[in-house]
Amino acid sequence: MENNITAQNVINQAKCLSDKLSGSEFPIWVLPIKIQEIARVTSECLGYPLDFISSSLCFAMSVAIGNTHTVKIKDGWSECAILYVAIVGKAGTNKSHPLSFAMKPLLDHDANESRKFKELFKTYQDTISLSKKEREERGIFETSDQPIQKKFIVSDITQESLSYIHEQNKRGICLYVDELKSWINNFNRYAKGSEEQFWLSVFSGKPIIIDRRGFTNSVSIKRSFIGVIGSIQHGLLKDLAKGDRSDSGFLDRILFVIPRDLRKKYWSLQDLPSHITPLWSNIMNEMIKLNFAVDQNDDPVPLELPFESQAKKKLYEWQRHNTDLCNKEPNEKLVGMYSKLEIYAIRFCLIIQIIRWVCKEADKECIDLQSVESAIELTEYFRTSAKNVQLILNSTMVLENMTSDKIKLYEALPTDFATAEGAKIAGALSFTKDGFNRFLNEAKNGLLDNYRHGRYKKYI
Repeated sequence: MENNITAQNVINQAKCLSDKLSGSEFPIWVLPIKIQEIARVTSECLGYPLDFISSSLCFAMSVAIGNTHTVKIKDGWSECAILYVAIVGKAGTNKSHPLSFAMKPLLDHDANESRKFKELFKTYQDTISLSKKEREERGIFETSDQPIQKKFIVSDITQESLSYIHEQNKRGICLYVDELKSWINNFNRYAKGSEEQFWLSVFSGKPIIIDRRGFTNSVSIKRSFIGVIGSIQHGLLKDLAKGDRSDSGFLDRILFVIPRDLRKKYWSLQDLPSHITPLWSNIMNEMIKLNFAVDQNDDPVPLELPFESQAKKKLYEWQRHNTDLCNKEPNEKLVGMYSKLEIYAIRFCLIIQIIRWVCKEADKECIDLQSVESAIELTEYFRTSAKNVQLILNSTMVLENMTSDKIKLYEALPTDFATAEGAKIAGALSFTKDGFNRFLNEAKNGLLDNYRHGRYKKYI
Protein backbone atom coordinates (compact mmCIF):
# COMPACT_ATOMS: atom_id res chain seq x y z
CA MET A 1 0.00 0.00 0.00
CA GLU A 2 1.14 3.58 -0.49
CA ASN A 3 2.88 5.28 2.44
CA ASN A 4 1.41 8.76 1.99
CA ILE A 5 1.65 10.73 5.23
CA THR A 6 -1.90 11.95 5.76
CA ALA A 7 -4.02 12.33 8.87
CA GLN A 8 -6.21 9.40 7.80
CA ASN A 9 -3.20 7.15 7.15
CA VAL A 10 -1.72 7.99 10.56
CA ILE A 11 -5.05 7.12 12.20
CA ASN A 12 -5.29 3.88 10.21
CA GLN A 13 -1.74 2.86 11.14
CA ALA A 14 -2.49 3.49 14.82
CA LYS A 15 -5.61 1.35 14.58
CA CYS A 16 -3.67 -1.42 12.80
CA LEU A 17 -1.06 -1.41 15.59
CA SER A 18 -3.86 -1.71 18.14
CA ASP A 19 -5.35 -4.62 16.17
CA LYS A 20 -2.03 -6.50 16.21
CA LEU A 21 -1.51 -5.87 19.92
CA SER A 22 -4.95 -7.42 20.52
CA GLY A 23 -3.78 -10.61 18.79
CA SER A 24 -5.34 -10.01 15.37
CA GLU A 25 -3.34 -10.52 12.20
CA PHE A 26 -6.24 -9.98 9.79
CA PRO A 27 -5.34 -7.04 7.50
CA ILE A 28 -8.54 -5.14 8.22
CA TRP A 29 -7.08 -1.99 6.64
CA VAL A 30 -7.64 -3.51 3.17
CA LEU A 31 -11.40 -3.10 3.66
CA PRO A 32 -13.44 0.11 3.22
CA ILE A 33 -13.62 2.44 6.23
CA LYS A 34 -17.27 1.57 6.91
CA ILE A 35 -16.50 -2.17 7.04
CA GLN A 36 -13.49 -1.52 9.29
CA GLU A 37 -15.73 0.41 11.68
CA ILE A 38 -18.29 -2.42 11.84
CA ALA A 39 -15.58 -5.00 12.52
CA ARG A 40 -13.71 -3.00 15.14
CA VAL A 41 -16.80 -1.79 17.03
CA THR A 42 -18.40 -5.24 17.20
CA SER A 43 -15.05 -6.60 18.36
CA GLU A 44 -14.81 -4.00 21.13
CA CYS A 45 -18.45 -4.12 22.28
CA LEU A 46 -19.49 -7.71 21.62
CA GLY A 47 -16.16 -9.45 22.10
CA TYR A 48 -15.95 -10.73 18.52
CA PRO A 49 -12.38 -11.75 17.63
CA LEU A 50 -11.38 -9.29 14.91
CA ASP A 51 -10.24 -12.05 12.54
CA PHE A 52 -13.59 -13.85 12.88
CA ILE A 53 -15.85 -10.87 12.30
CA SER A 54 -13.72 -9.43 9.45
CA SER A 55 -13.61 -12.70 7.53
CA SER A 56 -17.33 -13.32 8.16
CA LEU A 57 -18.23 -9.90 6.77
CA CYS A 58 -16.11 -10.58 3.67
CA PHE A 59 -17.80 -13.94 3.16
CA ALA A 60 -21.31 -12.48 3.42
CA MET A 61 -20.41 -9.87 0.82
CA SER A 62 -18.98 -12.51 -1.51
CA VAL A 63 -22.30 -14.39 -1.38
CA ALA A 64 -24.20 -11.20 -2.19
CA ILE A 65 -21.96 -10.66 -5.24
CA GLY A 66 -22.64 -14.21 -6.43
CA ASN A 67 -22.89 -14.52 -10.20
CA THR A 68 -23.51 -10.80 -10.75
CA HIS A 69 -19.84 -10.05 -11.49
CA THR A 70 -16.66 -11.88 -12.43
CA VAL A 71 -13.08 -10.74 -12.89
CA LYS A 72 -11.31 -11.32 -16.21
CA ILE A 73 -7.64 -12.32 -16.15
CA LYS A 74 -7.42 -12.99 -19.87
CA ASP A 75 -9.58 -14.34 -22.70
CA GLY A 76 -10.99 -17.69 -21.60
CA TRP A 77 -10.15 -17.21 -17.93
CA SER A 78 -12.34 -15.42 -15.43
CA GLU A 79 -13.02 -15.97 -11.73
CA CYS A 80 -16.08 -15.44 -9.55
CA ALA A 81 -16.28 -14.63 -5.82
CA ILE A 82 -16.74 -18.16 -4.40
CA LEU A 83 -15.11 -18.67 -0.97
CA TYR A 84 -14.80 -21.74 1.28
CA VAL A 85 -14.09 -20.44 4.82
CA ALA A 86 -13.40 -22.23 8.11
CA ILE A 87 -13.53 -20.24 11.36
CA VAL A 88 -11.12 -22.09 13.67
CA GLY A 89 -11.09 -21.71 17.46
CA LYS A 90 -11.39 -23.54 20.72
CA ALA A 91 -14.68 -23.84 22.60
CA GLY A 92 -15.80 -20.58 24.20
CA THR A 93 -13.77 -18.30 21.90
CA ASN A 94 -16.84 -16.74 20.26
CA LYS A 95 -16.73 -18.40 16.84
CA SER A 96 -20.46 -18.52 16.06
CA HIS A 97 -21.69 -15.03 17.01
CA PRO A 98 -19.54 -13.02 14.56
CA LEU A 99 -20.74 -15.29 11.77
CA SER A 100 -24.37 -14.86 12.85
CA PHE A 101 -23.98 -11.08 12.85
CA ALA A 102 -22.45 -11.06 9.36
CA MET A 103 -25.05 -13.39 7.88
CA LYS A 104 -28.09 -11.72 9.45
CA PRO A 105 -28.94 -9.44 6.48
CA LEU A 106 -28.97 -12.48 4.18
CA LEU A 107 -31.05 -14.44 6.69
CA ASP A 108 -33.47 -11.50 6.98
CA HIS A 109 -33.73 -11.38 3.18
CA ASP A 110 -34.47 -15.11 3.04
CA ALA A 111 -37.10 -14.83 5.79
CA ASN A 112 -38.86 -12.01 3.93
CA GLU A 113 -38.74 -13.96 0.65
CA SER A 114 -40.10 -17.04 2.44
CA ARG A 115 -43.11 -15.04 3.65
CA LYS A 116 -43.76 -13.77 0.12
CA PHE A 117 -43.38 -17.27 -1.29
CA LYS A 118 -45.93 -18.75 1.12
CA GLU A 119 -48.48 -16.10 0.16
CA LEU A 120 -47.89 -16.61 -3.58
CA PHE A 121 -47.93 -20.40 -3.22
CA LYS A 122 -51.27 -20.31 -1.39
CA THR A 123 -52.73 -18.16 -4.18
CA TYR A 124 -51.28 -20.57 -6.76
CA GLN A 125 -52.78 -23.61 -5.01
CA ASP A 126 -56.15 -21.91 -4.70
CA THR A 127 -56.07 -21.11 -8.43
CA ILE A 128 -55.17 -24.59 -9.69
CA SER A 129 -57.82 -26.15 -7.43
CA LEU A 130 -60.55 -24.25 -9.28
CA SER A 131 -62.54 -25.93 -11.99
CA LYS A 132 -62.44 -24.58 -15.55
CA LYS A 133 -65.87 -23.00 -15.07
CA GLU A 134 -64.82 -21.34 -11.78
CA ARG A 135 -61.72 -19.90 -13.43
CA GLU A 136 -63.77 -18.47 -16.30
CA GLU A 137 -66.24 -16.95 -13.84
CA ARG A 138 -63.35 -15.22 -12.05
CA GLY A 139 -61.75 -14.08 -15.30
CA ILE A 140 -58.73 -16.40 -14.94
CA PHE A 141 -57.89 -17.69 -18.41
CA GLU A 142 -54.23 -18.65 -17.88
CA THR A 143 -52.69 -20.63 -15.04
CA SER A 144 -49.70 -18.86 -13.53
CA ASP A 145 -46.41 -20.69 -13.07
CA GLN A 146 -45.65 -22.23 -9.70
CA PRO A 147 -43.83 -19.59 -7.60
CA ILE A 148 -40.15 -20.00 -6.74
CA GLN A 149 -38.68 -19.35 -3.31
CA LYS A 150 -35.71 -16.98 -3.54
CA LYS A 151 -32.93 -17.40 -1.01
CA PHE A 152 -29.21 -17.07 -0.38
CA ILE A 153 -28.62 -19.51 2.48
CA VAL A 154 -28.99 -23.26 2.92
CA SER A 155 -27.88 -25.35 5.89
CA ASP A 156 -28.36 -29.07 6.62
CA ILE A 157 -29.22 -30.33 3.14
CA THR A 158 -28.52 -33.14 0.69
CA GLN A 159 -26.51 -32.58 -2.47
CA GLU A 160 -29.60 -33.14 -4.65
CA SER A 161 -31.77 -30.69 -2.70
CA LEU A 162 -28.95 -28.16 -2.67
CA SER A 163 -28.67 -28.39 -6.45
CA TYR A 164 -32.43 -28.07 -6.91
CA ILE A 165 -32.52 -24.93 -4.74
CA HIS A 166 -29.52 -23.53 -6.61
CA GLU A 167 -31.32 -24.01 -9.93
CA GLN A 168 -34.08 -21.77 -8.58
CA ASN A 169 -31.51 -19.26 -7.33
CA LYS A 170 -28.94 -19.08 -10.12
CA ARG A 171 -27.51 -15.82 -8.83
CA GLY A 172 -25.78 -17.90 -6.15
CA ILE A 173 -26.22 -19.45 -2.71
CA CYS A 174 -24.08 -20.52 0.22
CA LEU A 175 -23.90 -23.40 2.66
CA TYR A 176 -23.85 -21.92 6.16
CA VAL A 177 -23.26 -24.43 8.96
CA ASP A 178 -22.47 -23.60 12.56
CA GLU A 179 -20.11 -26.59 12.78
CA LEU A 180 -18.19 -27.63 9.66
CA LYS A 181 -17.90 -31.14 11.08
CA SER A 182 -21.55 -31.70 10.18
CA TRP A 183 -20.73 -30.77 6.55
CA ILE A 184 -17.92 -33.32 6.45
CA ASN A 185 -20.05 -35.99 8.15
CA ASN A 186 -22.52 -35.75 5.26
CA PHE A 187 -19.87 -36.82 2.76
CA ASN A 188 -20.32 -40.28 1.28
CA ARG A 189 -23.77 -40.82 2.80
CA TYR A 190 -25.06 -42.33 -0.40
CA ALA A 191 -22.08 -42.98 -2.69
CA LYS A 192 -18.42 -43.15 -1.74
CA GLY A 193 -16.60 -40.00 -2.80
CA SER A 194 -19.56 -38.46 -4.64
CA GLU A 195 -20.21 -35.48 -2.39
CA GLU A 196 -16.54 -34.64 -1.95
CA GLN A 197 -16.12 -34.62 -5.73
CA PHE A 198 -19.17 -32.38 -5.98
CA TRP A 199 -17.54 -29.74 -3.73
CA LEU A 200 -14.24 -30.01 -5.58
CA SER A 201 -16.11 -29.24 -8.80
CA VAL A 202 -18.38 -26.39 -7.71
CA PHE A 203 -15.43 -24.57 -6.13
CA SER A 204 -14.57 -23.59 -9.71
CA GLY A 205 -18.15 -22.62 -10.59
CA LYS A 206 -18.54 -25.59 -12.93
CA PRO A 207 -21.96 -26.62 -14.29
CA ILE A 208 -24.22 -28.89 -12.24
CA ILE A 209 -26.23 -31.47 -14.17
CA ILE A 210 -28.33 -34.04 -12.33
CA ASP A 211 -30.59 -36.38 -14.27
CA ARG A 212 -30.67 -39.70 -12.47
CA ARG A 213 -33.24 -42.45 -12.27
CA GLY A 214 -35.74 -41.89 -9.49
CA PHE A 215 -34.93 -38.17 -9.28
CA THR A 216 -38.13 -36.45 -10.37
CA ASN A 217 -36.62 -33.02 -10.95
CA SER A 218 -33.62 -32.92 -13.25
CA VAL A 219 -31.21 -30.05 -12.60
CA SER A 220 -29.17 -28.04 -15.06
CA ILE A 221 -27.07 -25.12 -13.81
CA LYS A 222 -24.77 -23.52 -16.35
CA ARG A 223 -22.72 -21.48 -13.89
CA SER A 224 -22.72 -22.69 -10.29
CA PHE A 225 -21.99 -20.43 -7.32
CA ILE A 226 -21.99 -22.06 -3.87
CA GLY A 227 -19.92 -20.61 -1.05
CA VAL A 228 -19.27 -22.46 2.21
CA ILE A 229 -18.66 -21.16 5.72
CA GLY A 230 -18.72 -22.60 9.21
CA SER A 231 -16.72 -22.99 12.39
CA ILE A 232 -14.55 -25.81 13.67
CA GLN A 233 -12.39 -26.52 16.71
CA HIS A 234 -8.63 -27.06 16.44
CA GLY A 235 -8.88 -30.68 17.51
CA LEU A 236 -11.39 -31.48 14.76
CA LEU A 237 -9.28 -30.13 11.90
CA LYS A 238 -7.99 -33.65 11.36
CA ASP A 239 -11.51 -34.62 10.24
CA LEU A 240 -11.18 -32.22 7.28
CA ALA A 241 -7.98 -33.98 6.25
CA LYS A 242 -9.19 -37.57 6.71
CA GLY A 243 -8.73 -40.09 3.92
CA ASP A 244 -7.26 -38.55 0.80
CA ARG A 245 -8.76 -35.08 1.35
CA SER A 246 -5.35 -33.54 2.03
CA ASP A 247 -4.09 -35.03 -1.27
CA SER A 248 -7.20 -34.52 -3.43
CA GLY A 249 -7.01 -30.74 -3.21
CA PHE A 250 -10.10 -30.51 -0.98
CA LEU A 251 -8.19 -29.06 1.99
CA ASP A 252 -6.37 -26.62 -0.31
CA ARG A 253 -9.68 -24.99 -1.22
CA ILE A 254 -10.49 -23.94 2.35
CA LEU A 255 -9.47 -20.57 3.78
CA PHE A 256 -8.69 -21.04 7.48
CA VAL A 257 -9.18 -18.16 9.92
CA ILE A 258 -6.96 -18.88 12.95
CA PRO A 259 -6.26 -15.85 15.17
CA ARG A 260 -2.97 -15.68 17.02
CA ASP A 261 -3.18 -16.27 20.78
CA LEU A 262 -6.99 -16.48 20.75
CA ARG A 263 -8.49 -16.49 24.24
CA LYS A 264 -11.92 -16.17 25.81
CA LYS A 265 -12.67 -12.50 26.60
CA TYR A 266 -14.34 -10.73 29.48
CA TRP A 267 -17.73 -9.20 28.69
CA SER A 268 -17.51 -5.55 27.68
CA LEU A 269 -19.54 -2.93 29.52
CA GLN A 270 -19.69 -0.92 26.30
CA ASP A 271 -22.97 -1.12 24.34
CA LEU A 272 -22.98 -1.51 20.59
CA PRO A 273 -23.64 1.93 19.00
CA SER A 274 -27.13 2.08 17.53
CA HIS A 275 -25.94 2.84 13.98
CA ILE A 276 -23.71 -0.22 13.50
CA THR A 277 -26.32 -2.90 12.78
CA PRO A 278 -28.32 -0.66 10.37
CA LEU A 279 -25.05 0.35 8.67
CA TRP A 280 -24.21 -3.29 7.97
CA SER A 281 -27.77 -4.03 6.84
CA ASN A 282 -27.73 -1.07 4.45
CA ILE A 283 -24.40 -2.13 2.92
CA MET A 284 -25.64 -5.68 2.42
CA ASN A 285 -28.95 -4.50 0.98
CA GLU A 286 -27.00 -2.48 -1.59
CA MET A 287 -25.02 -5.61 -2.41
CA ILE A 288 -28.20 -7.67 -2.72
CA LYS A 289 -29.58 -5.08 -5.19
CA LEU A 290 -26.63 -5.53 -7.58
CA ASN A 291 -27.99 -5.78 -11.13
CA PHE A 292 -27.10 -8.58 -13.53
CA ALA A 293 -28.24 -9.72 -16.93
CA VAL A 294 -29.66 -13.13 -17.84
CA ASP A 295 -29.71 -15.06 -21.11
CA GLN A 296 -32.68 -16.71 -22.84
CA ASN A 297 -32.54 -19.59 -20.32
CA ASP A 298 -32.54 -17.23 -17.34
CA ASP A 299 -28.90 -18.09 -16.64
CA PRO A 300 -26.87 -15.17 -15.20
CA VAL A 301 -24.57 -13.27 -17.53
CA PRO A 302 -22.09 -11.70 -15.08
CA LEU A 303 -20.57 -8.30 -15.70
CA GLU A 304 -16.88 -9.03 -16.34
CA LEU A 305 -14.36 -6.63 -14.80
CA PRO A 306 -10.90 -6.36 -16.44
CA PHE A 307 -7.70 -5.33 -14.67
CA GLU A 308 -6.24 -1.85 -14.97
CA SER A 309 -2.75 -2.22 -16.51
CA GLN A 310 -0.71 -1.40 -13.38
CA ALA A 311 -3.00 -3.55 -11.27
CA LYS A 312 -2.48 -6.53 -13.59
CA LYS A 313 1.30 -6.00 -13.52
CA LYS A 314 1.26 -6.06 -9.71
CA LEU A 315 -0.81 -9.26 -9.62
CA TYR A 316 1.54 -11.01 -12.06
CA GLU A 317 4.56 -9.95 -9.97
CA TRP A 318 2.96 -11.51 -6.90
CA GLN A 319 2.15 -14.70 -8.83
CA ARG A 320 5.82 -15.06 -9.78
CA HIS A 321 6.75 -14.64 -6.12
CA ASN A 322 4.19 -17.29 -5.13
CA THR A 323 5.48 -19.63 -7.83
CA ASP A 324 9.04 -19.29 -6.48
CA LEU A 325 7.77 -20.16 -3.00
CA CYS A 326 5.97 -23.23 -4.36
CA ASN A 327 9.10 -24.42 -6.18
CA LYS A 328 11.22 -24.04 -3.02
CA GLU A 329 8.69 -25.48 -0.54
CA PRO A 330 9.52 -29.12 0.44
CA ASN A 331 6.10 -29.75 2.03
CA GLU A 332 3.82 -30.92 -0.80
CA LYS A 333 0.68 -30.19 1.22
CA LEU A 334 1.73 -26.55 1.60
CA VAL A 335 2.53 -26.38 -2.12
CA GLY A 336 -1.07 -27.39 -2.84
CA MET A 337 -2.42 -24.70 -0.51
CA TYR A 338 -0.09 -22.04 -1.94
CA SER A 339 -1.20 -22.90 -5.48
CA LYS A 340 -4.88 -22.41 -4.60
CA LEU A 341 -4.00 -19.04 -3.06
CA GLU A 342 -3.43 -17.78 -6.60
CA ILE A 343 -7.11 -18.39 -7.39
CA TYR A 344 -8.14 -16.73 -4.14
CA ALA A 345 -5.93 -13.69 -4.80
CA ILE A 346 -7.89 -13.07 -8.01
CA ARG A 347 -11.23 -13.59 -6.26
CA PHE A 348 -10.23 -11.19 -3.48
CA CYS A 349 -9.49 -8.56 -6.15
CA LEU A 350 -13.09 -8.83 -7.34
CA ILE A 351 -14.64 -8.84 -3.86
CA ILE A 352 -12.62 -5.87 -2.63
CA GLN A 353 -13.30 -3.81 -5.77
CA ILE A 354 -17.06 -4.40 -5.50
CA ILE A 355 -17.31 -3.61 -1.79
CA ARG A 356 -15.19 -0.48 -2.25
CA TRP A 357 -17.67 0.56 -4.96
CA VAL A 358 -20.68 -0.15 -2.74
CA CYS A 359 -19.02 1.88 0.05
CA LYS A 360 -18.38 4.70 -2.46
CA GLU A 361 -14.58 4.44 -2.24
CA ALA A 362 -14.02 3.37 -5.88
CA ASP A 363 -15.75 2.73 -9.19
CA LYS A 364 -16.21 -0.70 -10.74
CA GLU A 365 -15.15 -0.15 -14.31
CA CYS A 366 -12.09 -2.32 -13.68
CA ILE A 367 -9.94 -3.81 -10.93
CA ASP A 368 -7.60 -1.04 -9.81
CA LEU A 369 -4.15 -1.14 -8.20
CA GLN A 370 -5.42 -0.55 -4.66
CA SER A 371 -7.74 -3.56 -4.85
CA VAL A 372 -4.89 -5.76 -6.10
CA GLU A 373 -2.54 -4.61 -3.35
CA SER A 374 -5.27 -5.19 -0.78
CA ALA A 375 -6.05 -8.63 -2.21
CA ILE A 376 -2.38 -9.61 -1.98
CA GLU A 377 -2.22 -8.61 1.69
CA LEU A 378 -5.36 -10.63 2.40
CA THR A 379 -3.93 -13.61 0.52
CA GLU A 380 -0.70 -13.46 2.54
CA TYR A 381 -2.78 -13.59 5.72
CA PHE A 382 -4.27 -16.87 4.53
CA ARG A 383 -0.81 -18.17 3.60
CA THR A 384 0.13 -17.85 7.27
CA SER A 385 -3.13 -19.59 8.19
CA ALA A 386 -2.29 -22.46 5.83
CA LYS A 387 1.04 -22.93 7.60
CA ASN A 388 -0.70 -22.91 10.98
CA VAL A 389 -3.18 -25.56 9.81
CA GLN A 390 -0.34 -27.84 8.79
CA LEU A 391 1.33 -27.33 12.18
CA ILE A 392 -1.92 -28.25 13.93
CA LEU A 393 -2.44 -31.33 11.75
CA ASN A 394 1.15 -32.43 12.39
CA SER A 395 0.69 -31.79 16.12
CA THR A 396 -2.47 -33.88 16.17
CA MET A 397 -0.63 -36.75 14.48
CA VAL A 398 2.27 -36.56 16.96
CA LEU A 399 -0.13 -36.40 19.92
CA GLU A 400 -2.07 -39.45 18.74
CA ASN A 401 1.16 -41.47 18.69
CA MET A 402 2.17 -40.49 22.24
CA THR A 403 1.67 -42.59 25.34
CA SER A 404 -1.26 -41.72 27.60
CA ASP A 405 0.94 -40.26 30.36
CA LYS A 406 2.59 -37.84 27.89
CA ILE A 407 -0.79 -36.86 26.45
CA LYS A 408 -1.99 -36.12 29.99
CA LEU A 409 1.11 -33.96 30.60
CA TYR A 410 0.63 -32.07 27.33
CA GLU A 411 -3.00 -31.32 28.18
CA ALA A 412 -2.00 -30.13 31.66
CA LEU A 413 0.57 -27.63 30.35
CA PRO A 414 -0.62 -24.04 29.77
CA THR A 415 -0.65 -22.57 26.26
CA ASP A 416 2.59 -20.68 26.93
CA PHE A 417 5.02 -21.78 29.65
CA ALA A 418 8.60 -21.59 30.91
CA THR A 419 10.74 -24.70 31.37
CA ALA A 420 10.65 -24.41 35.16
CA GLU A 421 6.86 -24.04 35.16
CA GLY A 422 6.48 -27.10 32.91
CA ALA A 423 8.88 -29.14 35.06
CA LYS A 424 6.80 -28.41 38.14
CA ILE A 425 3.61 -29.61 36.40
CA ALA A 426 5.44 -32.69 35.09
CA GLY A 427 6.72 -33.48 38.60
CA ALA A 428 3.17 -33.41 39.94
CA LEU A 429 2.34 -36.05 37.31
CA SER A 430 5.26 -38.26 38.43
CA PHE A 431 7.66 -37.33 35.61
CA THR A 432 11.37 -37.25 36.49
CA LYS A 433 13.51 -34.32 35.36
CA ASP A 434 15.07 -36.49 32.62
CA GLY A 435 11.64 -37.77 31.66
CA PHE A 436 10.35 -34.21 31.24
CA ASN A 437 13.39 -33.25 29.14
CA ARG A 438 12.78 -36.25 26.88
CA PHE A 439 9.14 -35.18 26.55
CA LEU A 440 10.21 -31.66 25.53
CA ASN A 441 12.56 -33.00 22.85
CA GLU A 442 9.84 -35.26 21.48
CA ALA A 443 7.19 -32.53 21.62
CA LYS A 444 9.35 -30.06 19.69
CA ASN A 445 8.76 -32.23 16.60
CA GLY A 446 5.21 -30.94 16.16
CA LEU A 447 3.57 -30.14 19.51
CA LEU A 448 5.63 -27.32 21.01
CA ASP A 449 7.25 -24.21 19.57
CA ASN A 450 10.46 -23.44 21.47
CA TYR A 451 10.13 -19.81 20.37
CA ARG A 452 12.63 -18.45 22.91
CA HIS A 453 15.28 -19.92 25.19
CA GLY A 454 13.44 -21.56 28.06
CA ARG A 455 9.95 -20.78 26.75
CA TYR A 456 7.47 -22.95 24.85
CA LYS A 457 4.12 -22.44 23.14
CA LYS A 458 1.64 -25.21 22.33
CA TYR A 459 0.49 -25.56 18.71
CA ILE A 460 -2.88 -27.04 19.72
